[in-house]
Amino acid sequence: MKKKYCLAGVLALLLTVAAECRAQAAHYCRLERETIENRLRQYGGEDAERGATLARLFENAGCVGDRLRLQPVLNADAANVLCTLEGSSGKVIVVGAHFDRVDAGDGVADNWSGASLLPSLYQSLSAEKRRHTFIFIGFSDEEEGFIGSRFYVDQLTEEEMDSIRVMINLDTLGLDSTLVWTAKSDPGMVALLDRVAGTLGLPLHTMDVDDIGDSDGSSFRKRGIPTVTLHSVTRENLHILHSEDDKYSALDIDDYYDTYNLIAAYLAVLDQREPRLAPPENRAVEDEKTE
Repeated sequence: MKKKYCLAGVLALLLTVAAECRAQAAHYCRLERETIENRLRQYGGEDAERGATLARLFENAGCVGDRLRLQPVLNADAANVLCTLEGSSGKVIVVGAHFDRVDAGDGVADNWSGASLLPSLYQSLSAEKRRHTFIFIGFSDEEEGFIGSRFYVDQLTEEEMDSIRVMINLDTLGLDSTLVWTAKSDPGMVALLDRVAGTLGLPLHTMDVDDIGDSDGSSFRKRGIPTVTLHSVTRENLHILHSEDDKYSALDIDDYYDTYNLIAAYLAVLDQREPRLAPPENRAVEDEKTE
């Protein structure tokens, strides 16, 4: 963050066991906690090394060949890392998280916690045929002014822009239970997320942190694309960001695994349904400004 188990009516577990996952009627594969933790622990290195690690994690999750690509970013320390899960329709759901870090601390919460979930979310969804195309993106240089996400959006054609239903932004997870930044999120999308959380019995609360800074979702909102930003920043743990306290031990792994489960189920539901979006005239299109 830059400062300044399946729903088809109800969620029901299936008894099928596939590889290391338990397939669920919500049509996603729930990975074991050990897998989620192992990927979280691979936070070491500077930005370019973290980007390379993220690409390797995508490969390990099955995102290989032309589904995985690096997008060189002008004036950035590392390339964006993109993994595409093709769907049957022309509609797209983007799931993004930045992998770069500041010098202080290990950058585990901010934001390897979000980036390292991307390969797991890909793996959770890839066992089923999807209606939507999911594009999972690890963004570079968020801490320098959203450089990676801005570059990605700027390279999109108008047709590609129009195909994106929503961008789900993951930034600083696992310090607390799952929080949604409502001021930076589409109301209809949040309402659906709340229903999924309630069905699963997983915690979800609202916490707006506009006075702290912003995140990569702003690059999409400025182009009129609806977003949902998920995080875990509270007044009590704010001191961890951009400090020596940002290390693996700062995270609550129970909360982090709950967040993974909620996001995986939510994405599976988004793929099946057309949630109510705010009318275009009511969506925030942010002014171009320097954060």
